[in-house]
Amino acid sequence: MAHLKVKATLTCSPELILDHLPSADRRVLLFGETGSGKSTLAASMAQALNRAGNSCDLIGADPGSPLFGVPGAVCLVNWQKDGWRLVALEALCSLDAGRFRLPLVSAVRRLARRSDRKMVLVDAPGVVRGVAGAELWTGLVEAAAIDTILVLIRDGKKLPLVNELAATGTEVYIIRPAPEARYPGKKQRRRQRTGLWDAYLDNAGEKSIRLSEINMIGTPPPADAEQEWQGRQIALLQGKQTLAMGEVLNNDQGYLRLRIAGSDKEISQLLVRDARRNDKEWLGTAKPFASMALHYMPAPDIIPYPATGKNTGPCPVADVGAASAILVNGIFGDPLLHLRLGNQKRSLLFDLGEGGRLPARIAHQVTDVFVSHAHFDHISGFLWLLRSRIGDFPPCRVFGPPGLSDHIAGLMRGILWDRIGEKGPRFKVCELHGERLRIFTLQAGRRGRVELEQLQVPDGVLLHEAGFKVRAMVLEHGTPVLAYGFEHAPALNIHKDRLATSGLTPGPWLRELKQSVAFGDRKAVIRLPNGSTGLAATLANDLIRETQGLKLVYATDLADTHANREKLTVLAEGAYTFFCEAAFVEAHREYAERTGHLTARACGEIATAAGVKHLVPFHFSRRYESAPGRVYDEVRAACSRVVVPSFPKTLLDRDL
Repeated sequence: MAHLKVKATLTCSPELILDHLPSADRRVLLFGETGSGKSTLAASMAQALNRAGNSCDLIGADPGSPLFGVPGAVCLVNWQKDGWRLVALEALCSLDAGRFRLPLVSAVRRLARRSDRKMVLVDAPGVVRGVAGAELWTGLVEAAAIDTILVLIRDGKKLPLVNELAATGTEVYIIRPAPEARYPGKKQRRRQRTGLWDAYLDNAGEKSIRLSEINMIGTPPPADAEQEWQGRQIALLQGKQTLAMGEVLNNDQGYLRLRIAGSDKEISQLLVRDARRNDKEWLGTAKPFASMALHYMPAPDIIPYPATGKNTGPCPVADVGAASAILVNGIFGDPLLHLRLGNQKRSLLFDLGEGGRLPARIAHQVTDVFVSHAHFDHISGFLWLLRSRIGDFPPCRVFGPPGLSDHIAGLMRGILWDRIGEKGPRFKVCELHGERLRIFTLQAGRRGRVELEQLQVPDGVLLHEAGFKVRAMVLEHGTPVLAYGFEHAPALNIHKDRLATSGLTPGPWLRELKQSVAFGDRKAVIRLPNGSTGLAATLANDLIRETQGLKLVYATDLADTHANREKLTVLAEGAYTFFCEAAFVEAHREYAERTGHLTARACGEIATAAGVKHLVPFHFSRRYESAPGRVYDEVRAACSRVVVPSFPKTLLDRDL
C-alpha cells in the first residue's frame, strides 16, 4: 500500500463523499467485495445528487447479484424520483463476471459511450481477488474512462489489488461500509435475481426460432441436446446491439420456443451462455454440459486397485441417477463395466474382462453379470469372480447369448474342486434365445449343468425389479452379441392436491398402487380406504406424477451393419449415458470390417441418431495408445455429446 496514494478515508455517507469529489463531472467506480454495500451506496449518491438538482447514470456491471436492472446483463440506468429507470442493456446471458470478464468489460465500454450525464457511477462485481479480479478491475477502469475509485472495505481488512489500484493513476477513496451491510446468502441472492428476471419478463410474449437458420454465439449447449436448452437465458442481437432478452421454453427438434421481452426487429445472432432457470424456477448457473454425469476419478467405494502391467488409459465414471458406473479397465483394456446401485451393497457387471483391478469385496456384492459374448477379453474375468465367491454366497446370475452356460461350465471344469465341499460358487446362467430365456444352474465341484426353466422375455427385458430393469438387444459380430440397457424405474410421486380433493386418505394402498404401476400391472385392482376398489391405471392417471428414469446403455463388439445400427439406435434412444465401442478410426476401416467392430465415426453417428445425452466411447484398439486424440476427434466430429478425458496434450495432438 506504500505506492498507493489514498485521497481520503470516509464513512459511507453519500453527502460526505460527494463533497470530497473535486466536481460533479466524474466517472466513479465502486469497488468492493459482495456484501460491502456498493449498490446501496450508488443509490444513496444518486438520491443526494437528485436532491441537489443534479442527476447521474449508473452502469450496473454485476450480472449475478444486481439490486436493479436485469440479471445476466450489464445495465445502464438513470435515477428518477422513485428509483432507477432502465435506459439500455447489454446481454451477457451469464451470472459469472469472473469467467466472462472480457464480454462484461466490452459491454461496459459500449454503455459508457451512450451516457451523456456528467456523473456516471459504475457498480462493479464483487470479484476483487486473483487473476480474474485484476483483469476485470483494470479493464473496467479503462473501458469506462474512470477517474475516481471508491473502495469499500471494512476497517482492519487488507486492501485487495493494491498494485492494480496504484497503476490506474486515478483518485482513490477508502469508504468504510455501513454497519448494516452484510454478505447476502445464496438464497437471498437467488431470490433477488429471480425476482428481477421475473419482473423483466412480466409482459413477455412468445417467439419461435429455428436454430439452423440463426448464428449462435457464446457457449451454447449442443443444438440437439434438447433438455439442456430448457430454461436457458438468451439474447437476440443485431450485430453487437442487444434487441431483447428472454428464456427458452423448450427445444423441439431444433425449433426454440422462447419467452421473449422485446423487439420484433430483424435479428442476426442468438447469444447463449450459462445462465439458466432450474427446475425450481430459480435463475442460476447451469453446469457445463455433461460434467454432472461424467468424470474420470471413481468414487471411493467403487475405486479399483491401481493398474498393473500395461497402461489401459483413463477409466471413465458415470453417475446415472442413484447408480455409479466405472469402466474398470479403461478405454484400451478388456471390457468390464462395474455398476454400483446407489447406497446399496450391490453391484452389477457388464462383461467380464480381466478382473484383477477389482477387490474381492466387490465380487461378493455382485448379484448379476451381463455378458455380451464369450470372446476371451469379455469372459476371462469369470475366473476372478469364481475364485472370489468361494464360500457361502447366494447364486450369482449371469446373462448372455446362447451357449454361455457351456462356456461357463467349461471354465469351471478346468479346475480341481476336491477341497471346497458345499462352498463351491453357484451360478444361474440365463441364455437369451429369441424371446425365451433358458436358465441353467451350475455349482463348482458338481458335475454338469441343470436346466431349471424357460421364461418368456417381453421386449428383451431380462431383469425387472422395483428400482430398475435391464433390457437386451441381439446384435451381430460374426457371433451373436448382446447390448444392454439399464433403466431406472420412473419416479412415482403422488399429486397431494389431487389426493386431497379426491376424498381419499393416504395409507398402504398408495404403496400398493405405486408397486403395481412400477411393475406395469395397470390392470391390478386396488382396494381403497373407503371400502371401494379402483383400477391401478385409472388411479395412476388421476393421482400419480411419473418422471421418466435415466437409462445407461452398454454396447461393444458389433459390426457396422444397417441392421446393427437400427437395433442399437432403438435400444439407446434417449439414453442418459451411452458406453459404446469405437475400435478403429476411418483410415483403418478395413480392420473394423474384417473383425466386426465399429469405427469411431460409426460410434458417434449411432449416438447422435439415438439422441443420447452423454457418449462414452471405449474399447479402442491398442494401436491408438500413443494417439488417442485421433479416435476422439473422429467420434466428436459425428457426435457433439462425447466427453473427452484428460490426456497429456502431446498425446491428443500426436498423429499416427
